[in-house]
Amino acid sequence: MSDLLTLLGVQPESRVSLLGIRDAHFLRAILPNLLNPSQHRAAFHSDLIFLGVDSPQQLKRLSPLRKYLKPHGAFWIVYPNDQPLIPLTLILAALDSAGLTASDSIPFSSTHTALHATLPA
Repeated sequence: MSDLLTLLGVQPESRVSLLGIRDAHFLRAILPNLLNPSQHRAAFHSDLIFLGVDSPQQLKRLSPLRKYLKPHGAFWIVYPNDQPLIPLTLILAALDSAGLTASDSIPFSSTHTALHATLPA
């Protein structure tokens, strides 16, 4: 398993939903390492939900997606670097509005960043 997948908390037994993730390199790395990945639709009881956002409107998906996450699961919001239409402040406001708590962000690729978010404790 790659260093990025380990950093993202991906385990072979993880229930992972991949929504709006278009990075072919990442998909080639993650899909063979999961027993039951869900692409394009959120799976109930997901350990991790990766949500790719390319526009502010896509952040509105956060609140409805909460019901698919396990109580100790996490979101990874994957967004373009240096995108004036999706500043970090807008993402943080959307997370707050959805009742989620942001924590770490990591470089996802050369063009995208991933922000980790969880349900409140």
